[in-house]
Amino acid sequence: MADRYLTPVLARGALLSPFKRARPDAAVPPTRLVLPGVRIDLARLAAYERVCGFATGADALPVTYPHVLGFPLAMRIMASRSFPLPLLGLVHTSIEITQRHPPAATEAYELGVCVAGLTPHRRGTQAVVVTEARVDGEPVWESRSTYLARHRTTEEPTSTPPRGSDDAKPLPVRAEWRLGADVGRRYGAASGDRNPIHLHPLTARLFGFPRAIAHGMWTVARCLAEQGPQDAVRVRADFKAPVLLPGTVTYAADGPAFELRGGGTDLLHLVGEVRPLPRPAAPE
Repeated sequence: MADRYLTPVLARGALLSPFKRARPDAAVPPTRLVLPGVRIDLARLAAYERVCGFATGADALPVTYPHVLGFPLAMRIMASRSFPLPLLGLVHTSIEITQRHPPAATEAYELGVCVAGLTPHRRGTQAVVVTEARVDGEPVWESRSTYLARHRTTEEPTSTPPRGSDDAKPLPVRAEWRLGADVGRRYGAASGDRNPIHLHPLTARLFGFPRAIAHGMWTVARCLAEQGPQDAVRVRADFKAPVLLPGTVTYAADGPAFELRGGGTDLLHLVGEVRPLPRPAAPE
């Protein structure tokens, strides 16, 4: 789906939001949207690589890029009348990526997106959105994202993130990044995610933020770019607090774990880990 079609989709989702009441036992749409024959726009891919810090011109896609390809399909589902959570105020809280092998930039992909279900959260209700990329019918990449709709609840969370309570001991700092005010606009142009909270202080203030904030998927992509190309891996990232733009952040890592904190502070923005997938057993 081209970017120009996303604006009316998002507008529809915003208009429907006041009429939805989030609850974890609501029915989820059975829809699975499929887009076959997706080819990579190499110019747009290069723009994405530059803004996220990946090397340009590689044969393989960045591990986070299939999420960008599937994002318009996910938005179509979450902006639909049948999706039970209001699109306005929905917060991306985590992503888990399973990459079976590095997807090639020259392949044609079949993308599929569906809502796997709803889960209770201590601050409301989360939707689990699954995105899958296939080549010749074989899955090569999959993600499971959680999106939180905040509301009053007495439910306890169903799971605990893998690492990184806010008071956990910080990891060793590997780099410090000074982020310009235009990071959200540049990432939005490359990814198609032009949510107004990322674009300008004025539009961000309409949603309660003092300044524009960086995309959560930009923060995890920037961290993974620092680690270099990934082979067959499973990535998990939990988004803890927004990154205000402009600003300074520190990237820290130790073994499979990585995190992003506020520059000169203990504010935890992102915590994650990258682990290699187990190799399949050799046939006897």
